[in-house]
This record gives sequence, C-alpha cells and structure tokens, in this order.
Amino acid sequence: MSEVPQKHLFDGTELNVYETGNVVNLSAGAPGPDLLRECSNLFLKATEHRMKHEFENNAYLFQYGPAIGRIDFRTVLADFLSRRYHANVNPVNLVVTTGATQGLHLILSTLLDLHAFVFVDEVTYMIALEAISQFNTMKIVAVPFSTRHGVDLDALEQLVTERKFTPSNDKPFWGVYYTIPTFHNPTGVLYSEATCKKLIKIARDNNLLVACDDVYNVLSYDTETPPKRLFAFDDVKDENYRGNVISNGTFSKILSPGIRLGWMECPVKIADIFRESGVLRSGGCANGYMTGIVQSLIELKLLDGHLDLYYAKYKERMEAACEILKKKLDPSCDFQAPRGGYFIWITFPEGTNCLEFNEFCRKNFGVVAIPGPRFSAQGLFKNCMRLTIAFHEVATIKLAITKFCEAFDAYKKIKN
Repeated sequence: MSEVPQKHLFDGTELNVYETGNVVNLSAGAPGPDLLRECSNLFLKATEHRMKHEFENNAYLFQYGPAIGRIDFRTVLADFLSRRYHANVNPVNLVVTTGATQGLHLILSTLLDLHAFVFVDEVTYMIALEAISQFNTMKIVAVPFSTRHGVDLDALEQLVTERKFTPSNDKPFWGVYYTIPTFHNPTGVLYSEATCKKLIKIARDNNLLVACDDVYNVLSYDTETPPKRLFAFDDVKDENYRGNVISNGTFSKILSPGIRLGWMECPVKIADIFRESGVLRSGGCANGYMTGIVQSLIELKLLDGHLDLYYAKYKERMEAACEILKKKLDPSCDFQAPRGGYFIWITFPEGTNCLEFNEFCRKNFGVVAIPGPRFSAQGLFKNCMRLTIAFHEVATIKLAITKFCEAFDAYKKIKN
C-alpha cells in the first residue's frame, strides 16, 4: 500500500483536507498558512545574519552543542521571554527542547520512577495523553476537572495522598501532575492565582512534580500583562529546595511548528539532572542549529514583531468566533469565551453524541472539529467539542462557525 503524500500534519487525515474547499477543519491547533507565509522573509534574514556570524566565529553552531543548549542562546531567549511575560526569566532555568511534547517525554523518562503515577485532568491535551500512555509501566490517573474553573484540587490531593510512594534511588519523583493552567487545551480555562498557589502546596507537601504546558501564556487577549505562569509561583529561594514545577514552552504557537524548537523552564537542580540526560548529551542539544537561527531572529528584533502580528490575528479570530457563537449557537448549548489562547470548548445538551454530530456536520455542512472523548483518558465529555481559531482567516472562521451552529440546529431537529 503506497503512502499518501502529506504537505502538513492536517493534510490527508480523517478530518479531511482544508485545501479541498469541501471541508473547513476547525481542529487544527497551529498557525495558518497566511501567518506562516510571513516566516519566509524572517528566516531568510535571520539565516544570513547567523551564517555571517558562524563564518567569522569558528562555526560552532554546526558542532555538537551543550546538552541543555548554549548559554548565549538561553540568555537571549530568557531576555525575550522576560519581555513577553513581563516577568523575570533566568537563563540558568532554561533547557532547550524540540517542543513541549519532547519536554514532556524527557520529564517522564528522566525524572520519574518507572512505576510512577501520572495525574491528568479529566479532559486534557490529547497528544499528551498518547505520549504518556506509551510509558506502559506508569499509571494514568484522571483528576476531576471543571470546564469553567479547572482542576478539583481537593480531589487531586486525595488521589495523590492515596497513591504516594517512595521513588527508586535514581529518580527524584514518584508522580507527576500534567496540566495546562493558562488557557487550557482544550477548554480555554485559566487557573486562578488561588488555584496555582494551592497546587504548589500540594506538590511540595507530597514530593509531586507538576509539568505544565505554558504554550499560550503570551496570547492573553484582555490584558497587556499575561497571567503569571505556574513556575513563577514555585519560588525557589532555599538553595536546598529542588523545586516542583517545570514549565514547558514552545515556538510552535508563536512562530512556527516546523522549526521544532522549545524550552523547559525548571529549577536549577532539575536542569542539572537534564544536563546529564543521555539523550541530550548524545544529541548535543536538541535542534542546536535552529537555536542559532532563532537567536538571530530575536537579536534582529524580528521575532517580537512577528509575535505581535500573530497576537493581533489570533485575537481578531477569537473575537469573531465568539461573536458568532453568542448570536447563533442554540441556547441549550454552553460555552465560555476564553480570555486567551487557541481554543473554544462547547458543551451540548446532555445525551448529545458529538462523535455522531461531528460526522453529520462534516457530511452536510462541510465543517469538522474534535469531539470531547478524544481529550479524555476515560472517554468522557461525549457531549462536548473543541474548536480552534488559529488556522483560518476571519472570513473563513465566521462562515465555518455559522455553518457549525446551523448544523446543530438541523441535527437537533432530526433527533427530536
């Protein structure tokens, strides 16, 4: 059987191809073609800048690099993140990765006991679930989660207390809670400061690691200052305190998924453990070449301007999508307009089969999204769906979400 050639991840999948003109895919959590096209000139300028630098400075970029990344790149990255977070980021806390999912994989393989418990929100990022499930000696534990307020901390504390054990000598943690506290994927929820503080206390009291994807933090649409990231609540002042939070970042949402570059922000004692990782040491820094190009993008002030463009476009798309939903979505459905990020979570009336509705929507109205069970380790949330606003331009989003609302009206009539 010959392989179907794909131009990108969302091409030729069961969700259909956006280029066909037949189906608008509202599942694609990535910058769209109109935004990525702008990368061509940026990367051309940055590459020319970096190649001149390498020619004049022994071409170290083409050599194996330090395991956690060169300090010059991590310093420039820390300066960029400090500006965008409106908060201090220290380069000694940064570890270079090829993206947030590789960061999660490194966390699971490097820091956790082989029989660790992995606590996840009842509804969470579906590809993270797939990555975690491949560690088949570890046990996934779903934690009750409100799609309006976030994790049930009392339930988490009880589940953690019941399962806690002493990890093997070569691993620092017996368990990890994986979450997306800022503009959660798929629900768009933003954890409150009170939730973040209590979560840190639970983690410290129980030697629990918290691994959070902080990939949408700078995409806050109702305030100039982004929400405080969870890592910043885990204030490591005692030099003997190892720390309990790792923040996973990526350039996939704010620059390009194709460059495969990200970072982990973690306490120094944990960064030192990653420094000894066989995978990172053998590879000599994850995607070291691209760190040089992105360093030039930052130094030339190109990345800031590019992110400003993305921010403006994403905000416009989110507002357009929510405006249509407020006007046209059946009142029996519920959604909360997110304050930032990529995603809108819709809850349909109890008993709605969104797997069936999604197929009805695709066949009859030319629109698809992702049904809720895909995001649940237990197959829950069958009456929910996730829409994303990043991939398509405003006109397409308005048309697609109008059709989506009309599709539910038609589906509801058939079911009644």
